Parts: sequence; structure tokens; C-alpha cells
Amino acid sequence: MNPAEFSNIARAEEHMWWFRGMRAILHAWVERAGKPSFKRVLEAGCGTGYMSAWMQREFGWPVTPLDLDFGGLSHSQLPRRTQGDITSLPFRNNSFDALVSLDVVVHLPRGEEARAFAEFARVLGPGGTLLLRTSALDILRSRHSQFAHERQRFTAGRLAHGLTQAGFTVEHLSYANAFLVPVALAKFRLWEPLTNAPPASGVEVPPAWLNWLLTQPLRLEAGLLRRGFRFPVGQSLLVWARRL
Repeated sequence: MNPAEFSNIARAEEHMWWFRGMRAILHAWVERAGKPSFKRVLEAGCGTGYMSAWMQREFGWPVTPLDLDFGGLSHSQLPRRTQGDITSLPFRNNSFDALVSLDVVVHLPRGEEARAFAEFARVLGPGGTLLLRTSALDILRSRHSQFAHERQRFTAGRLAHGLTQAGFTVEHLSYANAFLVPVALAKFRLWEPLTNAPPASGVEVPPAWLNWLLTQPLRLEAGLLRRGFRFPVGQSLLVWARRL
């Protein structure tokens, strides 16, 4: 990821609508899976470490945060933080009960995600859990995607196939951030090309009324996902998978 983005994320991660809404969606996804307890959890590609701390607080999971860039890790106050590459994890086989990776594999060149998925399977114990979130659908690539050095996006089919090839069984899969797709299409496919917008970070907290308004569709999606609904399209993909 673009190292310049870490400071933007650190400033906005607690309050910005996207982060708050996607946390609500992630919480619902875990609840739908029975809110399991784990003794050893790796967050592969933790960024600032905010989500590692959040998961530890919300679910009681002892989380080891790992990221390639120390610029992100420097924001984390958690112990056990580790600098490392998700395509060559610095851990022994079967080291973790669960692995979480949020919006990370999109930064790998297309095809390299297979190496990351193989590493995820290697460091998980038999029956270990993978919780994965990634950006979806090439048509939703934006100027922010370019700024953040996003190199690929996934369809549900391609993501499920890649995980199956790495030795996972996909138990739950859904698109997310679905209700705002029309807004995203208008902005990314019409407004940004028309205005010749340069690559730029989209990570900032908008005015309070707009921040609240944009959070509501994501909270509604969280409620539906918690009840078992699955979205056929969206800006993100969520996966709950099990290592064979």
C-alpha cells in the first residue's frame, strides 16, 4: 500500500463512516458465524493495527498484528507486532487458530494472491479459520484505488476458486457495501473521468451530517448479514473459510 496513506487512515479510522460501517459489518459477520473464541489469531496486513486492537477488545481474541510496512506498525500499541510479508509469513506451520486479512491481498499483483493464500493455509492449524475481506469488482476501481496502490479486485467466483485451490473450504461468502454501489459508480465512472481527477486519498472524515448519513446503509447491511442475507454485488467481499 502507498505508505502515505497510513497517516490518513490513522487520523480517520475511528470516526469516518466507511471504517465505522465496515466494522459493524465485520461484527455482524463474526456473530453470524457464532462469534467463536480463538487462542491465537494473526491479522495479516494490519495497517495501523487499529483493527487488531478492536478485535481483541470486541471478541476477546489475542491478536498478533503483522504488516510489511513499519510505517503502519508504528501506530500500533499492541505487543507481538511483527513486520513481515503475507506471501512469506515469518511463522511456523500451524501457528494460529484463526487468520484475519482485511483489504490487503488487493495490493498484490494479480496471481500473487495464490502465494498469500497458501501461506495463510500453512500457518493455520487443521480446521483453522480464515476471515477475509477484499475489494470487489474492477468496474469500481477509483482514483483512490490508484492512490492506495490497489493492484487488483475480485469477483466472488475468482476469490472462492483461489481459496479452494489453497486448501480452504468456503463456508460463508457475500458481497458487502452494496447499497452505495450506484453512488460509487456515478462517482468513479462518471464524475472522476469527467473532471480528470488525479489519484488521491479518499480517507477523510466528512461533515458530521454526511458522515452519519453514509454510515446508515452499512449499518443496515450489517443487520441483514447477521440474519443470513447475502448480497449478490457490492464494493467489498467477505469470506469465512475453513482450512481442510
